[in-house]
Amino acid sequence: MGTPTEGIPPERVPPPRHAVREGIPPRPPTSLSPSRAADFMRCPLLYRLRVIDRLPERPSEAATRGTVVHAVLERLFDAPAAERTADRARSMVPGEWERLRAARPELAALFDAADPAALTTWLESAQRLVDRWFTLEDPTRLEPAERELYVETVLESGLTLRGYVDRLDVAPATGDLRVVDYKTGKAPRPEYADEPLFQMKFYALVLRRLRGVVPRRLQLVYLGSGDVLTYDPTEADLRLTERRLLALWRSIRAATESGDWRPRRTPLCGWCDHQAFCPEFGGTPPPYPLAETAGSPPGLGENGAV
Repeated sequence: MGTPTEGIPPERVPPPRHAVREGIPPRPPTSLSPSRAADFMRCPLLYRLRVIDRLPERPSEAATRGTVVHAVLERLFDAPAAERTADRARSMVPGEWERLRAARPELAALFDAADPAALTTWLESAQRLVDRWFTLEDPTRLEPAERELYVETVLESGLTLRGYVDRLDVAPATGDLRVVDYKTGKAPRPEYADEPLFQMKFYALVLRRLRGVVPRRLQLVYLGSGDVLTYDPTEADLRLTERRLLALWRSIRAATESGDWRPRRTPLCGWCDHQAFCPEFGGTPPPYPLAETAGSPPGLGENGAV
């Protein structure tokens, strides 16, 4: 067998260590977000490497473009309704890129200073996504109640659920809630639609507990393909979502305590930064940083909390 990094492009090979990010020591997970829930369902080893080992991941053009576009769509609503135009939104893209690059200097490495055309092309691709949004929604007729809203709740089991809602609209007449999430990619095929919908039901569950009402509508806005997908949840949906999350958390706790994090090959493996540590690609995971807890029987935490 070759080395763990054999056949992997040099720019995709992670550092040869399970680097502790920003000096924070590894620790067992204590909460669950939609992104991390999706990681575990997709590949338990990926969840471990991101949440427990905190392996660094190189920034990507696609993810960074998504961050910039989200910032534009959030801050556009700072302007009066009549000034929320496509031209204004397009003009915000370079400034949001500069703001993000100042906060995260490592992003400058995404583009070769000797090839300014690459950055120009990338900025134009972000502007096209912003333009498409104006064909799907009219911001002059929207007054979001919340933007980039952090939500957190603790279930009776002791599990903390947390996340960020892109936009929360409240109907003036009825108080109905609409939860909106922007996606800069394309709408998934029907067989892959469960993951983004599960994310939205996650938010609906948290908001139901925080505000006492079931959101009237969940809305996914896909800027990459120009699709808007909606779903109207029910109390039964949210009860089922909570049971699913509790079962998922039990599996995470069992893996945390046993140290058994199974890799799972999926079509998304080609975009994973951690192939050098994945047995599916001939790699070996780094030493488990919570080895002192591995081997203890999986179960519930204090007072029956998972």
